[in-house]
Amino acid sequence: MRAHFLTFLLAAPFTAAAASQDAAPVTPALQWETLETESYAGKQDDIVFVTPARGWYVNGTGRIYTTRDGGDTWTKQHEHVGTFFRAIAFVDEQIGVVGNVGVDYFPGVTDDTLLYRTTDGGDSWAAVEGLPTTGGICAIQVLREPFINHGDLAERTRLVAGGRVGGPSALFTSDDLGVTWTPVAVPKRCGMILDVHFFDRSVGLIAASTSAAIDKSQALVLRTDDGGETWSEVYVSGRPFETTWKFAFPSDRTGFVTVQSYDPTSGVSKRYVAKTEDAGLTWREQLLVDDASVRAFGIGFLDEQRGWVGAVPHAFATTDGGLTWSRADLGRAVNKIRFIDGPDGKIGYAVGVGVHRLAPTATAAPDR
Repeated sequence: MRAHFLTFLLAAPFTAAAASQDAAPVTPALQWETLETESYAGKQDDIVFVTPARGWYVNGTGRIYTTRDGGDTWTKQHEHVGTFFRAIAFVDEQIGVVGNVGVDYFPGVTDDTLLYRTTDGGDSWAAVEGLPTTGGICAIQVLREPFINHGDLAERTRLVAGGRVGGPSALFTSDDLGVTWTPVAVPKRCGMILDVHFFDRSVGLIAASTSAAIDKSQALVLRTDDGGETWSEVYVSGRPFETTWKFAFPSDRTGFVTVQSYDPTSGVSKRYVAKTEDAGLTWREQLLVDDASVRAFGIGFLDEQRGWVGAVPHAFATTDGGLTWSRADLGRAVNKIRFIDGPDGKIGYAVGVGVHRLAPTATAAPDR
């Protein structure tokens, strides 16, 4: 039986002891507020907004929550017992897709449907037909591209979905708003897919690992310049028991990816993020912290300098593009951080054990 090496950290409750640290928190320049949501014992995985008011988040109990007032109040909109909802994306206020991590990995997950689709804002969901019944989904991206349509400037949308933690790896694209999906081949050395980021239909990145077996795995980023026909390894951590986790791209050229370590070896305590400044062609590691108790999850940047990493036992913040990091009060095990443009600036949302919001009034550029 496959070892559930992430089961405790991703699904089990976090104790107060696990969240404690001797060092006092460093007060960040930007403050996140905790939103009132239904209590959850472990890490919740994804959150998305299509307007400053309308959003959704999901978790491993097969529940989907929605808000119509920017997160001030949340309503449980859907529940599917036996499903582990890991990723969610909406094209607009009506059309969306949600991904299931799939069977044969986490205990209690019995649903082998990879994707569900809604056309009524999440009030009802239908299984997407024609996909495999093995594997699962860990990330979904909505890629919007301008194009010339009969002499007018228009926009076309591609959805990209990939997974999963623990393998097997699979990548799919959809050009009809999630109705049908086309598989994209990935290298055999791609043992897991944890996140995806495409710049356009040709150029894209996969946050991956070199093996589905964590003791043999190294953190891996793959890049394609031809829509997935070929892939190149642009970052490999070189250390065992590691995998990448989530991307953040505050600009077209500057991006970050979290690197997770599960190495049980005494003395292995350094934790890293990797950074690119050339759209993923090359990467360099930046030290997040020297602390064996830390495991990094989500990452998000307000701009190229100011960003956050969700982690256990606590989150981290940077104001210098990842050169240095300090403790941040962003809740525990934040797995996804997203920003949306509001009338007064960018609004941030983060989901983990709880849900947090960064108010637009806090996002003005710092004085220099």
